[in-house]
Amino acid sequence: MLEFTVKGMTCGHCVATITKAIKETDPHASVETNLALHVVRIEGATDAVAVEAAIREAGYTPQPVV
Repeated sequence: MLEFTVKGMTCGHCVATITKAIKETDPHASVETNLALHVVRIEGATDAVAVEAAIREAGYTPQPVV
């Protein structure tokens, strides 16, 4: 499982944009978001670098949660 804190994720539109970007990178990934905590969890994704890049390209700043 990958987990990122995403700065700038403040509304449902943000969640939809981030989810779409991740799904375009890895269609088989399962994306769960917690808007209140600004956290995105991705299960089934194999390339953390590609997922992080997709979130950045969507206009957000992801920070991996360790």
